[in-house]
Amino acid sequence: MTATEEILDEVPWSGVSPDAARRLMVAAVEAFAERGYHATTTRDIAGRAGMSPAALYIHYKTKEELLHKISTIGHAKAVAILQSAADAEGTPAERLEQAVRHFVVWHAGHHTTARVVQYELDALDAEHRAEVVQLRRQCDAAVRRILTDGVKAGDFEVPDIPGATLAVLSLCIDVARWFNVAGRRTPDEVGASYADLVLRMVGARPRS
Repeated sequence: MTATEEILDEVPWSGVSPDAARRLMVAAVEAFAERGYHATTTRDIAGRAGMSPAALYIHYKTKEELLHKISTIGHAKAVAILQSAADAEGTPAERLEQAVRHFVVWHAGHHTTARVVQYELDALDAEHRAEVVQLRRQCDAAVRRILTDGVKAGDFEVPDIPGATLAVLSLCIDVARWFNVAGRRTPDEVGASYADLVLRMVGARPRS
């Protein structure tokens, strides 16, 4: 199984237990993605999970705590994907290609989850938001490290590394907003296309 196949086959909430807590999390993701966090009630979530509203509070104190757990799990996966690419062997261009391709594949293949993870950050309370922001900084640092290595090696032409880092991450994350499983391209095809686009954007040149 390839790395992209593993990303697509992975169940984001497989590590959540017990089963009732996992079902509630899946239901919350679907509801938040469809209606938005603020328009979703705990009754909506419980109903989708086939439970009573009171059952939700056995596993999660508040709706916000449920969103926090979803966001934390999703961002931890994002960090793992990008840090794995940053730590990989190979040229900076090869590492950047891996980072973008796998990050896009995750956002396309798990687009419902990714929309909630990436676009409901402001609904978190201050403490939880700060925790997630720290995970986002780790994503930023991984991409920035690859770009910095590429510039130092003379493989990339990037006059503004922080700005390029933001552009790369934004480009990948936005896939979750528009990707359609009924569309013409698969997640892997979109990932390959975006990787090529980003390499061109940073002026990647093969080593002689």
